[in-house]
Amino acid sequence: MDQQNLLIIMAAFVVISAIALCIQAGFLFAIFKAIKGMEAKTAPLIPKVDALVESSRAAIEESRTQIHDITHKTGEILDVTRKQLARVDEVLEDAASRARVQMDRAEMVLDDTMNRAQETVALVHSGIMKPLREIQGVQAGVRAALNFLMRGRHNGPVATADEEMFI
Repeated sequence: MDQQNLLIIMAAFVVISAIALCIQAGFLFAIFKAIKGMEAKTAPLIPKVDALVESSRAAIEESRTQIHDITHKTGEILDVTRKQLARVDEVLEDAASRARVQMDRAEMVLDDTMNRAQETVALVHSGIMKPLREIQGVQAGVRAALNFLMRGRHNGPVATADEEMFI
């Protein structure tokens, strides 16, 4: 390549670069104008945003104090609840121990009552039933003797043991 062609190519690239820089300058100027227009539109909003930020800060501070108060009161409520639960636990333990004692006493009374009832039944058997059986035995003997004596005088038909079972 000769020098002449090289210079022409370089000049063409310099012109292209200059055109590109001019286009970039135009874009930067357009961006500048757009930003200025946007700034003009947002300028009236700045006091409102500042007021909103300030009221948000105040609300956050008030919320912090309220949250602190709520946290403190919740802690107190939890402390009182723990104390109440401890008391309830003590009362339940006391009631359970008293109930156990009463159940033991009731079991002892029931056992004593059962023993006395068994003793009474044994007494009835030995004191009343035994003499009654003896009396019934004597009565049966007297009846058999009377039947025997009465049978000797009576000459009517005599019933056998099989017939007596059906009478």
